Amino acid sequence: MIRTRFAPSPTGMLHIGGLRTALFAYLFAKKNGGEFILRIEDTDQTRFVEGGMEQIIDSLHWAGIHIDEGVDAHGASVIQKGDKGPYIQSERFSIYKEYAMRLLESGHAYYAFDTAEELDAMREVQQASKQKMIYDRHSMRNSFTLSDEEVKDRINSGEPHVLRLVIPENEMVEFDDLVRGKVKIHSSEIDDQILLKSDGFPTYHLANVVDDHLMEITHVIRGEEWLPSTPKHILLYRAFGWHPPTFAHLSLLVNEQKAKLSKRHGDVSVTDFKEKGYLPEALVNFIAFLGWNPGTEQEIFDLQGLQEAFSFDGVGKAASVFNREKLDWYNKHYLTNMPLEEITRRVLPFFKHQGILDTDEIDDIDELKRLEKTVDLERSRVSTLSELPGALGFVFSDDLSYDPLLLIWKKATAEDAKDKLGRVHELLEGISQDSWSKQHLELTVRGWIEEKGYGFGDVLWPLRVALSGQKNSPGPFEIAEVLGKRETLKRISTATASL
Repeated sequence: MIRTRFAPSPTGMLHIGGLRTALFAYLFAKKNGGEFILRIEDTDQTRFVEGGMEQIIDSLHWAGIHIDEGVDAHGASVIQKGDKGPYIQSERFSIYKEYAMRLLESGHAYYAFDTAEELDAMREVQQASKQKMIYDRHSMRNSFTLSDEEVKDRINSGEPHVLRLVIPENEMVEFDDLVRGKVKIHSSEIDDQILLKSDGFPTYHLANVVDDHLMEITHVIRGEEWLPSTPKHILLYRAFGWHPPTFAHLSLLVNEQKAKLSKRHGDVSVTDFKEKGYLPEALVNFIAFLGWNPGTEQEIFDLQGLQEAFSFDGVGKAASVFNREKLDWYNKHYLTNMPLEEITRRVLPFFKHQGILDTDEIDDIDELKRLEKTVDLERSRVSTLSELPGALGFVFSDDLSYDPLLLIWKKATAEDAKDKLGRVHELLEGISQDSWSKQHLELTVRGWIEEKGYGFGDVLWPLRVALSGQKNSPGPFEIAEVLGKRETLKRISTATASL
């Protein structure tokens, strides 16, 4: 069975690039009837951020990515599910120590006792003579240059030491990458990687390989920044006598200036986009196309459609540009085409956050329907959920503030605008509350304008401004339906008085 994993470090909020990695791993597994595993790699405790693990899980859930096995959440609690755990690396230190000792016993690892100062001096000499900056096992203090007795004495005395991997000499290391094709690197370019640090903690490389093997991961899908580490991992698999998984290294994400996405350039975490009011369906659809092409003109895919269409044949090596205008285009598409009730429920927290509503849940059906009509006024005119409360502020305002001159249409006069508003007020007063709908209002008012021989702009422009207080807004009939008869007449009277 295909088994993929996403293995982030809990160092803060999930980066948008991490979400793409998780998405591609998830899509590949689901496309092939496989399983998607979440593992938390927290061996570097200095970078651990409280709540980081929960943030990662929440972001995956929000994006619709189901965790088949590994670290997940049940209510407010973090859980681990599956029979190959623990799935949090800090709970697996005894396992890494055991496998590190196996490498030591088989001659694939060795002890090294060099101090930080000695290592710095080694690098200075290498730099001065323009040598490769890699550990020189033949000149430093380690199992190769010290006797077995001396090594044993140093360890028994508690002298700080690390465990390093023996890199074979004069050998070409090769592997096939689903994105890069065949990758080759000479062993002379590979450092004798540290496997266990002086504090006994495993490095990423040891823990990563041991976990992927024991958790039966078949495909390792990760960012291209890990490409230089892969030959080390291949050699580790070989040293253990294990068959390596298939690798796929995804291209970098860059901004429009072709610089790597970072916090210096704006929002980069999934939470940032969530709080800005981007829909998960839109963000997932957008990031799926960062480095992947379905080979057709189709651009709109739901998660199920992505699962069916995804293939590494369509994944490219070039850096992928994170184009925010394109993301806005996707989000606007989903805002416009998603069922109105769903959009309304999702925007409620934003109304509450901005102080327009005092709740982010509405159970009363009639109240929800009224709010749906309000949301429908502007949802096709904004790009994100967070923009909707501001765009609809005029609906909830008790006192619109605008320049009365805005009520005057083109070459008309203040007197003319005042006259037209007075007349349309009289007309609308005669429409019953039961007939107060966009369709009936529009039919009645437009028919009346034609009958009187007025210009449409001379009536509809001041009417729309009177109801919205804005130069650009939805049409007057849509607004009037949402405001209701009483508020509509009140706003027309206020506008008339201002002239």
